[in-house]
Amino acid sequence: MAGRTGRPRSRPDRLLADKGYPSKANRAWLREHGIAATIPEREDQITHRRKRSGRPIDFGREQRERYKGRNVVERCFNKLKQWRGIAMRSDKTARNYHSALCLAATLQWL
Repeated sequence: MAGRTGRPRSRPDRLLADKGYPSKANRAWLREHGIAATIPEREDQITHRRKRSGRPIDFGREQRERYKGRNVVERCFNKLKQWRGIAMRSDKTARNYHSALCLAATLQWL
């Protein structure tokens, strides 16, 4: 046995997510595993916390700047999904799907 097989195990320092994943369970799991979270709160959660006087989640200037970078990635995926073949994954082989993805990304870049 020269070395371990499989993908290398690594843990991210920070997780960026959208407003769909701000649950207490998700935040608790990330905290347990030592992963910092950049997840904005939904409006209904903010009003509920204000009524019950809970501790606000820190989403300051630095967090906002990180979140802006996540938006760029989301828009890139949105533009790639405009191609029907990529969105539906209609190619039979992974090689054809990969080449269609590369073509769409290249045309988007140009």
